[in-house]
Amino acid sequence: MRLLVVAIGRLKNGPERDLAARYRERAVALGKGLGVTACDLTEIPESRARRSADRIAEEAAAILALVPADAAVIACDERGRSDWPSERIADKIGAWRDAGRGSLVLVIGGADGLHETVRGRADHILAFGAATLPHGLVRVLALEQVYRALTILAGHPYHRGDPEA
Repeated sequence: MRLLVVAIGRLKNGPERDLAARYRERAVALGKGLGVTACDLTEIPESRARRSADRIAEEAAAILALVPADAAVIACDERGRSDWPSERIADKIGAWRDAGRGSLVLVIGGADGLHETVRGRADHILAFGAATLPHGLVRVLALEQVYRALTILAGHPYHRGDPEA
């Protein structure tokens, strides 16, 4: 399975970019033994359309052009569900991998959000809580959760989980 993070906008050099790169590199290294062949990041330029609806539509077309037909898709969106703990994310990634899905695409929209066509294509819409977060932090959180999911699948001690479970 190939992991791909598709994000609208480019992170400037700085701590968010460095941290996102660190989690992506960790995921690549750990994923090799788990049947995960890559963890790529594609940044799509923000649309310059004047109207919000047009920007969202242009960005959606660019996002969907990068999603393989057999891919599982997790869309990161503040209107998504925040009730999936890390173990559930790991279980879903493992199940998609074991079912032969060729790719897992994590989508992070632009400042105006995600178009309904992207939300409709998603297998799951994930929110990192009720607060609106900067896109740089969402990218870090998404990549950290990918890495954490892989550590859970590998039985690695990075994720300690619930001690009561």
